[in-house]
Amino acid sequence: MSTETKSEFPPNADQAGLKSVGKRVRERLADNPAAYKVPSDEVELYAVGDFMTADECRKMMELIDATARPSQVFDIDYSAGYRTSYSGDVDPHDPFVKKISRRIDDLLGVDSSFGETVQGQRYMPGQEFQPHHDWFHPNTSYWDLEMGRGGQRSYTTMVFLNDVEAGGATEFTDIGISIEPKPGVLLAWNNAKPDGITNTMTMHAGRPVQQGSKYIITKWYRTKSWN
Repeated sequence: MSTETKSEFPPNADQAGLKSVGKRVRERLADNPAAYKVPSDEVELYAVGDFMTADECRKMMELIDATARPSQVFDIDYSAGYRTSYSGDVDPHDPFVKKISRRIDDLLGVDSSFGETVQGQRYMPGQEFQPHHDWFHPNTSYWDLEMGRGGQRSYTTMVFLNDVEAGGATEFTDIGISIEPKPGVLLAWNNAKPDGITNTMTMHAGRPVQQGSKYIITKWYRTKSWN
């Protein structure tokens, strides 16, 4: 994730791996009647309803509350106001977390070793995550480290855990698609184009919560085994 402008970055980082994972997931989701492809010519974006039950959502929210701390962005301090939520990696060894994580792996058809640890995020009134990409941008302070421990981020999955009284939409800013939080709904999107070039049109934001709170979990997948 980075605040640098999209025109500054070469588009072909880890292209072969991104193309391979994208093809695998595309074929997997095409065969799944529960996966709805959100209409867009620019981004491969899918939604799956009732991916988690109400009880599972509540339990995950409790785990998030127990681990949440000020959210980080790779090269930006929290005090800058770019990402003002609280977040934390839920315990990957917890049997409940393992069950949900494995369910996401199975949905995408991606080997579990490619997946990062599930991260929980909590937004309170006024908190947001400004427009960003999930894929890693070259010529940043974290590029060599992240490419060396799993490669590029190929796919993003996100699950909404609760109703938000007002605000808190996930907005894909460059393609004009805004999705309101609905408990148990999973979003998944390819961070690259079908040819494996990183997709600048996946720019998205967590819009400010106006009333209530917003809880989500996110799991990112790499192009190879993540360490």
